[in-house]
Amino acid sequence: MNATTQAELSEVRRLVSDEEWQLRVDLAACYRLVALYGWSDLVFTHISARIPGPDHHFLINPYGMMFDEITASSLVKVDMDCNKLIDSPYPVNPAGFVIHSCIHEAREDVQCVLHTHSRAGVAVSAQKCGVLPISQQSTFVLASLAYHSYEGVAVRDDEKPRLQQDLGRNNYMLLRNHGLLTVGKTVADAFLHMYTFENACRIQIDAQAGGELVQVDPRIMDGISQVMKKVTTGQGANIAWPALLRKLDRESPGYKD
Repeated sequence: MNATTQAELSEVRRLVSDEEWQLRVDLAACYRLVALYGWSDLVFTHISARIPGPDHHFLINPYGMMFDEITASSLVKVDMDCNKLIDSPYPVNPAGFVIHSCIHEAREDVQCVLHTHSRAGVAVSAQKCGVLPISQQSTFVLASLAYHSYEGVAVRDDEKPRLQQDLGRNNYMLLRNHGLLTVGKTVADAFLHMYTFENACRIQIDAQAGGELVQVDPRIMDGISQVMKKVTTGQGANIAWPALLRKLDRESPGYKD
């Protein structure tokens, strides 16, 4: 990053509210964590966060930066027409904008949308069976899972209604032949959903390389949301998020800049 770019980004902190700055820090942390866990695809996927308020404004990654480079200041603030609301030297990926903007538009309950092209996620997305009920992780995913058929690189606005309809009120979506997508009421929630989704896919691919699969009794799926509340002591993703931030402070500091 050259000196001019750094100077431009350093101005962002004074231009935004404390609430937006905290959201920027959390979202930058999420990008760093996705990189740390090996789910990134160079610069080609996205995590977005809607800024609280009546306007559909949200933050998304500066196109061209690696996920482990992203900071709170470098995130790009855009409106529903992809207009930058704070000047940035970086563009926004049009494919990322199509997917994320339409979900933020349809889901008022969602603050964060997280999309990956991980190896295991794309592998399962290419399987006709989809996610199989063969692990504890998969039971949480299957309780709120949607599917969306592949329509090519997501650059066309006409795909938006189908993405919205297919996701519905679910928190997980398998994008066929493409990858994984999760949503959450907070950045932390979307990250924990993706952590679970990714591991369910990795376990499935590994298990399929072995012997005959044993599926989870369907009755165990009943009341799974209440089980999750008990497992997280009612804190949801907040049970793990502070520890993840401490991990970042040790292994990938600088995201708060």
